[in-house]
Amino acid sequence: MSGLTPLLVDSLFPNGIAHYALGGLLIGLGTAIIYLGTGIIAGASTFLESTLSYVSDLPRFNKAKYVASRNWRVVFTLSIIAGAAIYTLTLGGGEWWVSEVQPWRFALGGVLVGIGTRIGKGCTSGHGVCGVGSRSRTSFVNVATFMVVAIGVAQLLQALGVSP
Repeated sequence: MSGLTPLLVDSLFPNGIAHYALGGLLIGLGTAIIYLGTGIIAGASTFLESTLSYVSDLPRFNKAKYVASRNWRVVFTLSIIAGAAIYTLTLGGGEWWVSEVQPWRFALGGVLVGIGTRIGKGCTSGHGVCGVGSRSRTSFVNVATFMVVAIGVAQLLQALGVSP
């Protein structure tokens, strides 16, 4: 960080960088364990399809890759939820839901993210963490697309005066 002044670092990370670094290390460790244990790149976007293989007879949800990975994907997703709950109870002040965003916007955002993960053949965790880490060209393009679209939409909404 020789080129960054402490003042710039403080302005970019007003709460410090240690917890971000720890979070990054834990995410990296988790994805490495999943890859080494299963040979599958971790990502959350196939959770729904693999989970639906428990209850659906439709061939789309019963592909061999979904059935073979569904158990660890359930554990993976429940661990994400449990991690958030543990953080909230121990370090997060105990507030479960703090947002000024209306529920319909969350729902619409969820639908759009779901569509995007299908079009992009993966989610930000799969492409951003694992794909970029394995130097996948597709993942680099997808992450760049995610970022450009997210920044563009945020700027457009701000320019239109849309608030939570």
